Amino acid sequence: MTNLYFIDGKKKKTVELGKAFNYKLREDLIKRAVKISQANRRQKYGANEIAGMRTSAHYHGSGNVYPRARMAGREMARLPRIHGEGPLMFVVRKVPQAIKGRKAHPPKSEKNFIKSMNKKEKKLALFSAISASKNKELIFKRGHNIEKLKEVPLVLEDNFETLTKTKKVTNTLRNLGLDEELERTKKKKIRAGIGKTRGRKYRKKKGVLIVVSNKCPLQKAAKNIPGLEVKLAKNLDVEKLAPGAVPGRLTIWTESSLKEVNNRL
Repeated sequence: MTNLYFIDGKKKKTVELGKAFNYKLREDLIKRAVKISQANRRQKYGANEIAGMRTSAHYHGSGNVYPRARMAGREMARLPRIHGEGPLMFVVRKVPQAIKGRKAHPPKSEKNFIKSMNKKEKKLALFSAISASKNKELIFKRGHNIEKLKEVPLVLEDNFETLTKTKKVTNTLRNLGLDEELERTKKKKIRAGIGKTRGRKYRKKKGVLIVVSNKCPLQKAAKNIPGLEVKLAKNLDVEKLAPGAVPGRLTIWTESSLKEVNNRL
């Protein structure tokens, strides 16, 4: 049993969480489910098959060719070289160790990154991650600021799904004691390494996950709150509940979404 709250943060009644919240924590299955989810999103890529081979360079090793072009007996490595005249005379090409040569073992576009997981194990991982969302120690360990939080998990009335203004959503979260959590997720830092030149300059923190029963105005109203995500109960997956394969994400449920999740058992 847990308390159900109004939008203004006042207690309305008590509700039953259901069997979905009574599973044992299985970090091994959660980690595997998240890794498989990430692997299945990978896009295939590979080098051009003739990259580094578009050249006239070839090897003159036999002794029966024209003496000027012969490479046998010369003080030079026996590698494919450009023959003829000009500044590129005897310049090495094609081989991996040469300038503008091919790659030794380039990425292959035919490589398959897709992985699979048993249905029962996947289901167990999901409900294990759902159960972890009511564990205050795990939530605190993930880095969420929950000192002022009334209780975990948070369950709100269905009217929460009808909110159309971002300000009203923010005020509701503040009424529940999530002021510090909202401030925490506002912060972002510049990513280390080459990733910042590839469209992902900033690293942002994961904040509250709101689970709703159906498509609703809240999805658009909460879109601009940093770190906050809204997910339908029927589309709930392990990666949203345990980002980075670390269980214990702070989750807010609506009354109808609890019934929807328990129906998935």
